[in-house]
Amino acid sequence: MPCHHALAEALHAYINAAGIAEDRKGWLFRSSPGHNAMLLTNHPMNQPGITAYLANGGALEHAQEMAAHESPRTTKLYDRTRERHTQDEVERIRL
Repeated sequence: MPCHHALAEALHAYINAAGIAEDRKGWLFRSSPGHNAMLLTNHPMNQPGITAYLANGGALEHAQEMAAHESPRTTKLYDRTRERHTQDEVERIRL
């Protein structure tokens, strides 16, 4: 998938610093045990990427393609933008 040149540079720097260049089948973004930034596990980082993409004006069709989902209904399951708006409205309640 194509990406912005600045992102490509940042990703290459991250991959080299993380020492995961040879692990082509492993997760790109990995969690760290106990929030230790010096160590990475083989487990994926929990990242709400589809929500972030859609919240910043991304198109559902493109999110579907990037996530390799066959149906937009599947992609919508990962879209939490409406939940975010609901939380904002709840925070307006003053006790």
